[in-house]
Amino acid sequence: MSDRSSAAGTVLAITGAGQGIGRGLALAFARHGARAVVVTDLDGAAAQAVAAEVRALGAEAIALRVDVTRAPDCAAMAAAACDAFGRLDVAICNAGISQVRPLMELDGEDFDRMMAVNVKGAFLTLQAAARRMLEQPPLAPGRPRGKILTMASIAGRSGAGPIASVIAPYRASKAALISVTQSAAYTLAPHVTVNAMCPGLVATDMWARMDRDWTALQGVPAGQAWAQRVAAVPMGRPQQPDDVAGLALYLASPASDYMTGQSINIDGGLMMS
Repeated sequence: MSDRSSAAGTVLAITGAGQGIGRGLALAFARHGARAVVVTDLDGAAAQAVAAEVRALGAEAIALRVDVTRAPDCAAMAAAACDAFGRLDVAICNAGISQVRPLMELDGEDFDRMMAVNVKGAFLTLQAAARRMLEQPPLAPGRPRGKILTMASIAGRSGAGPIASVIAPYRASKAALISVTQSAAYTLAPHVTVNAMCPGLVATDMWARMDRDWTALQGVPAGQAWAQRVAAVPMGRPQQPDDVAGLALYLASPASDYMTGQSINIDGGLMMS
């Protein structure tokens, strides 16, 4: 990997890193030369386990239990990075939840919970990270002071097909997160870049739960919803956390320093624009 596309020496913090995409991101950055990773999750034990995996790959790591819906927790995450490693180069607002429930059965609490974690939580994480980044010197002469990545989804785009009828709050939260990302990018430029990643069908526990719940509603065997969705992917396979990590590594690198306010599909071709 060339210097321009490298995240070597990076200090980063990742929310929701105890499993799934977040864990994959933490390990990928460690493999690609990150100096340190602040691993956070609502499940403190899971965060500790991933931090141990990061250390085994040669990077420094600390683990924190963080509830992203609480501003003090998000501030503590950013402070921990700066106190332990002197700065916070990259923050990845990854923590999120999903739900499968028919549109006409939803109530206000379904939306409240989804928006609290997926939108408010990402915003509070972003805000806490940005406050620290704006106080620190640039990553290098002529570079930003820091980079923030949010975890949106192609679910926040138009369409989505039949599954749209059972994931309305999730889709709304991801569309809102894309909007928040754009507002933050405009506000923080040119000092901090902010971009959203929009994965598709990632083979994680979250999608396994979504398949279980959706197939139960349809009265079909478990796994069938997942198989049908994967069959529509032009690249011919489900997505892995490492596929998302490839984009994250690019966005964290000098090669993307002129990119901000973008929401980028990384989905094997499900959405083309």
